[in-house]
Amino acid sequence: MLSCFDQTQATPVVQHPAAPSARGAVFTRPEVAEFILDLVGYTPDRPLHQQRILEPSFGDGVFLLAILRRLLSSARRFGTSGLSEAIRGVELHPETFEATYHAVVALLQQEGFSKHLADHWLIQGDYLLCPLEGPFHYVVGNPPYVRVEAIPPTLLAEYRRRYATMHDRADLYIPFIERSLSLLAEGGALGFICADRWAKNRYGALLRKYVADNFHLKIYLDMAHAPAFRSKVAAYPAIMVISREAPGPTRIVHHPSLEPDQLTQLAQVLRADTLPEGGAVRVAQVTRGAAPWLFVAPEQRALLERLERRFPSLEEAGCRVGIGVATGADQAFIGDFEALEVEPDRKLPLVTTQDIGSGEVRWGGLGLINPFSETGDLVDLRCYPRLRAYLEARREVIAGRHYARRFPARWYRTIDRIVPSLARTPKLLIPDIKGRPHVVLEQGRLYPHHNLYYITSESWDLRALQAVLLSAVAHLFVAAYSTQMRGGYLRFQAQYLRRIRIPRWSEVPHHLRQALLEAAQARDVQACNQAAFRLYGLSEEESLALERLYANT
Repeated sequence: MLSCFDQTQATPVVQHPAAPSARGAVFTRPEVAEFILDLVGYTPDRPLHQQRILEPSFGDGVFLLAILRRLLSSARRFGTSGLSEAIRGVELHPETFEATYHAVVALLQQEGFSKHLADHWLIQGDYLLCPLEGPFHYVVGNPPYVRVEAIPPTLLAEYRRRYATMHDRADLYIPFIERSLSLLAEGGALGFICADRWAKNRYGALLRKYVADNFHLKIYLDMAHAPAFRSKVAAYPAIMVISREAPGPTRIVHHPSLEPDQLTQLAQVLRADTLPEGGAVRVAQVTRGAAPWLFVAPEQRALLERLERRFPSLEEAGCRVGIGVATGADQAFIGDFEALEVEPDRKLPLVTTQDIGSGEVRWGGLGLINPFSETGDLVDLRCYPRLRAYLEARREVIAGRHYARRFPARWYRTIDRIVPSLARTPKLLIPDIKGRPHVVLEQGRLYPHHNLYYITSESWDLRALQAVLLSAVAHLFVAAYSTQMRGGYLRFQAQYLRRIRIPRWSEVPHHLRQALLEAAQARDVQACNQAAFRLYGLSEEESLALERLYANT
């Protein structure tokens, strides 16, 4: 067996966590692995010994063993020469590697092939750092999903140096995809199942552009609500097939059945030269440079594009989108407002998601410790003896945060800077995760917590804007650009809210202003829809399409 740590002294050796969840290991169901192999064309009716396949993070071997069975079946038909170059598999975790290595050896011996093939094929080490000789005709697998915060700083710096697409808060699967695509032979195909977030969010922009400029996104299967893994995941996965060939339209499937026979039939359909009429497969030009990939129905996409051409974005129309405060130690910075033993001007009333569940603000009495002055500087604790005593009593918790360890002189700073004037500013509050828009007007008395996004405006009437944001039009924008979470929930994050287009308030006729205000005041979603449809000048057909979309979420 091979170890990439033995092949280069430049590779940093880092102790990785042993627990599968900490390593980003989520194991794929066998029928899904077989389906992906069918999609990329790795089938035993071909001379597979003449081609090369890579599994970059083989884990418990669900892909690797399926690959091996197909390769050996093909070898019996077409010949066994060159088998030592046919497979490369990489696994980081030593114990997992050993277990799968022995499973591969057992299968080889059972089928009458040399066990030493496993020594040629399998590499123990970090796929993102190992030297690998390409190209490969196929790359398949389920890359690890590891948040950037869980990657040791030295290792993260090395990944960022090597992989141009790993920017912002990119998860580990981003450089996995980049490297795998770079190793593809001309005409080769990558088939991955992984989180779909990069297809739409900010950190996936550079990878989307890399794909759009150099590859063809051939197939995209939305696996929302489909149990593709052997454990539950919070973010929905997608299956994508990307080939090294000229860009073109994508074949799209939503929510496929995972019955093995139906997956086999679906793979045949998706790989056919022509698609059957009236089937479940849609075709669209998805890749557009770094722009998010949109998988909405054609009529919804056409409406989106028309609205984007005609109207300014939310912020261009005079609105500001932000997020509430993250403290890094809520147990120290947040408590019962009246019981917080600090100077009166060192605490602010705090609004949370629980306070707006009814659709109106019902303050639960929480308060936020504010260590900032009106100018944005940290206050001098010597001037606030009660605040100083309060913070010192909780110093162990507060100073133990990552930020405080980096900047010990500023140990009592919250992660986000607190701007006290925001509490006094009227704003719309929107929870991060919801199935439909949930927009609540806060009149300017409370400071938002970090699970709440807020919108302020000096031009738009916030009550009227509330009606627009509660409507199916705003829902269309968020549903198109947001990733879905378990249960069908959407992320109403700032990056998606900023995608919403609205007219400028000065261009809204008086009668529509009144209709929006009355609809929001009554919290009548149907009235909000009707007023918004008129505001955007939607046709009857477009209005009905949006109502159907809204009703089905």
